[in-house]
Amino acid sequence: MEVESSSSDEPRSIAVEKAIEVDIDPGNLLVSDSNEISRLQLNSNPAEYLKELTRSNTQLLINRIFTLPFHRVDDVIVAELPKPTYVLPRSKPAPKARPLSKWESYAKEKGIVKKKKSRLVWDEMVKKWVPRFGYRRAEAEHAKDWLIEVPQHADPYEDQFEKKSEEKSERVAKNELQRLRNLAKAKKVVVPAAKGLTSKVKQSKEELLTAAHTANKATASLGKFQPKVGKLKPLKGTGKKRQFEPLINNQEKAKNLSVLDKIMNKKPKIDVESVVSKSVGSGNLKRKGQGQDNYGDDEDGGQRRGGRRGKQMGTKNSKIKKGPAKKGSFKKGRASPRSGPKKKKN
Repeated sequence: MEVESSSSDEPRSIAVEKAIEVDIDPGNLLVSDSNEISRLQLNSNPAEYLKELTRSNTQLLINRIFTLPFHRVDDVIVAELPKPTYVLPRSKPAPKARPLSKWESYAKEKGIVKKKKSRLVWDEMVKKWVPRFGYRRAEAEHAKDWLIEVPQHADPYEDQFEKKSEEKSERVAKNELQRLRNLAKAKKVVVPAAKGLTSKVKQSKEELLTAAHTANKATASLGKFQPKVGKLKPLKGTGKKRQFEPLINNQEKAKNLSVLDKIMNKKPKIDVESVVSKSVGSGNLKRKGQGQDNYGDDEDGGQRRGGRRGKQMGTKNSKIKKGPAKKGSFKKGRASPRSGPKKKKN
């Protein structure tokens, strides 16, 4: 133990004098000092005064510990603390005792006392003491059951080792189920008797309706061929079962590849070919219309003379009126000039 030195580096004495003897509880390592505090020293130098007071009380506790019986563990002196005499207050209430299980309550009611069994048991087959449970139990079982005789009426091709392992797994599962039931009983948890049902004495209308539908569907066909019971209405909020896509599927792969192909080879929203073809067609129509308007005008601004055949024939859809021609309408061998567009006078 490192001894605290004073300002003059002189060792302090382990003897501490108090006006009133302090109360020491070695079990809790607790010291209760009922001496009066010097207000003058506390106000003048509080840190030094509290440090000196703590040092003296700690020294008294250590002096009491060195008077207790001790023993040595790995070259270390360990003191044997007595039972505590001072009951420390708890911030929270003490934990309640564990409730009895179903078997423990039955044994207590019938007066059954559990007998302590020895850890080792003599095995006549291997001729040695083997552990009843715990460490090296599995090794002893393997050495004991290295050969299993096939029963008389059992299937000769059945694996007896696998059958024994399955029976053990069933026993473990049964014990675990019983343990969970004991926990539910201790915590007063209402265990549902069936899906959507609770083991209440008085059930509501919705719970009774759910119970009726559950009983109606408890068949091999899930109630498809069950006759309707009275005026039983269908349950509200029951929809179709959700269908999820499989995690690994060729369809999903193809869908993802198609989306990726569309993103990588993204085409513009406007079809360029259709726009170009439309623009070319409109240009041709425009030029054709301009040509019809300027029909009869030559390059020099003069007028062309239309032929006799073109004057009379026209288009295919135009109707030809039959009748006597007027005399003097045109001279022989010469067509009447086509009237051109009128020019504005300046």
